[in-house]
Amino acid sequence: MTATATVVGGSWRELLGPRHLAVATVLAGGVGLYATNEFLTISLLPSAVAEIGGHRLYAWVTTVYLIASVAAATTVSATLARLGARRSYLLGLTAFGLAGALCALAPTMEVLLAGRTLQGAAGGLLAGLGYSVINSALPQPLWTKASALVSAMWGVGTVLGPAAGGLFAQYGSWRWAFGALLIATGIIAALVPFALPAQPDGLRRSRDRIPVRSLLLLAVAASAVSVAAIAGRPGATTALLVLAAGAVGAFLVVDRRAASAVLPPSAFRPGPLKWIYLTLGILMATTMVDVYVPYFGQRLAHLPPVAAGFLGVALAVGWTTSEIVSASVTRPRVIAGAVSAAPLVMAVGLLTAAVSQVSDATAGTIALWTTALLLTGVGIGMAWPHLTASAMSSVTDPAEGARAAAAINTVQLVCGAFGAGLAGIVVNATDTGGVAPARWLFATFAVVAVLGLGASARSVRPVPSS
Repeated sequence: MTATATVVGGSWRELLGPRHLAVATVLAGGVGLYATNEFLTISLLPSAVAEIGGHRLYAWVTTVYLIASVAAATTVSATLARLGARRSYLLGLTAFGLAGALCALAPTMEVLLAGRTLQGAAGGLLAGLGYSVINSALPQPLWTKASALVSAMWGVGTVLGPAAGGLFAQYGSWRWAFGALLIATGIIAALVPFALPAQPDGLRRSRDRIPVRSLLLLAVAASAVSVAAIAGRPGATTALLVLAAGAVGAFLVVDRRAASAVLPPSAFRPGPLKWIYLTLGILMATTMVDVYVPYFGQRLAHLPPVAAGFLGVALAVGWTTSEIVSASVTRPRVIAGAVSAAPLVMAVGLLTAAVSQVSDATAGTIALWTTALLLTGVGIGMAWPHLTASAMSSVTDPAEGARAAAAINTVQLVCGAFGAGLAGIVVNATDTGGVAPARWLFATFAVVAVLGLGASARSVRPVPSS
């Protein structure tokens, strides 16, 4: 983030006013569909498995969704270049709707997995479009607030997904959870022709193609980490992690030299963009600690499933609230301070959660856990809208700008998959009963957050006095 790249100005009233409301709804709605659907199966999957079977494939319902999302995210820039914003959205929404219908009608777990794979691919495209279209469909002063609105949908999905899934499952209608998403998809699709141009001028000159080699390497990395999380033997886990690290290294080499790439060329040159992406990735990976919060809420505090689920919502609430507030900050020095301090704030929250883990937790301890998770969410929310807006404004070429925006979502999805995998590895490796896995999980992710301090410091530069 430089003095010239920091994006300030604009107002919530302008973004959500008559002129831009349809655009904002489509951009946020697409990401909301993806995020809600990612967490939807957490609470409805036990009911689905009880009806259609497939216990041995339980973990893969989420795994195939994430892997397909990562793969699709790398195609966003090329899809926009070929189809334009309107047709790209209609393609993603149509595929997402068909996948939802397939899941709702699935007679077996294998069919459900096929539907989830298609959902992941369509959702990854929609999530990427949510960032990529901001810089062509909205004026620059609104980029920060639009980025905040779009990424706030992840917090909304974290809340709405498990709640909706649990509600439908409780009444024996888990299939209608996918049906409800299908209806929401149709509503958003109906807005697309009115909200988006068929071919934005800034993308018309782009000649991006799908970066096949980069895509395959990212898919291998995400798959290896996902499988490592459920691998039973330490040797296999280690080998899979080495494979994932090697795939990421190979991706960076290949992507830097490729004519059609995932990351924009500026990410490999001197400047803040690579540090912006790295900070975004570390912050996103750190939030994946939330995957196990409901589990430990039930195990250590003996909370009922619904209450434990709401305990897991605390991080999302902190993220969303902080993001909306932070997006209204316009002073460059304050923005730079918030971005550079964000990993430390997250680390403090996670360390507080780690040291407060006890068996038979009292109401006071549960309140402390909630506060710690809120603080963790505040950490990512205070930096996220400024980092995403800065990534989009750090390049001057319109075609490269589209790729820079699309790469935000790719980094987010890949690092989210890595974070979820790391959480599974830590819990499985330390779970001998009691509070040990909870303490190790939060402490490990506090270290991950601290590692982000170097990147966040390099992603900002002192702003000269005007």
